[in-house]
Amino acid sequence: MTQAETILILTPMKSAARYLERYFANLARLTYPHQRLSLGILEGDSDDDTPEQLTRGLANGFADFARTTVCHHHFGFRIPPGVPRWSAWLQPARRAILARARNHLLFGALASEDWVLWLDADVVSYPVDIIEQLLAVKRDIVQPNCVTKPGGPSFDLNAWSDGGTRHLSDRRGEGLVRLTSVGGTMLLVRADLHRDGVSAIFLGWPQPLGARDAPAARRRGGRDRDRRSRDHGQGHGA
Repeated sequence: MTQAETILILTPMKSAARYLERYFANLARLTYPHQRLSLGILEGDSDDDTPEQLTRGLANGFADFARTTVCHHHFGFRIPPGVPRWSAWLQPARRAILARARNHLLFGALASEDWVLWLDADVVSYPVDIIEQLLAVKRDIVQPNCVTKPGGPSFDLNAWSDGGTRHLSDRRGEGLVRLTSVGGTMLLVRADLHRDGVSAIFLGWPQPLGARDAPAARRRGGRDRDRRSRDHGQGHGA
């Protein structure tokens, strides 16, 4: 019998304490063989008790995962008080930090795994067999349609086609579609692509990709949802 491929789940996070209980619960419910899963987390610049909650959460579970890696790296980036995180003038510096955080995590956690699954800490729900669904697409890069409510518009606006005019929710019902750019809310990547030099998920990747037309993941709602939607749903909450 062929052994299941190995998956490294990677999550960069900052000030994510209020999401961690659900984040860990969702991981524990995954139906993919846990002994073929590894978990890598990078925490940095948090202004809450995210580091302490990470320690407790990992101590209380995931012994059945192949391995876990936790990195702490502080970039010293702070959004000025009263400045919306989606402000255009702020984006070059902010997104550079997002890219650096993902690169630090990728290079610090990737070992011999076959696949990398990027997963934001504030994704509130997804099917327990999401990994099996994404692998079944049989593409090197696969992005599910992440929404804020079932049947709603796409959250991750970094996933687009047609010159940025169409997102996954605009292509609902088409089945497997090709994208010009992807985001990082939830993204499956063949690990060898990272080893070959595809590193930071930063302002999307300008190449044709496979994307699954299904509301497979749902982000948190409420006021922060609106702020992150304008911010194109990047994964590290800098």
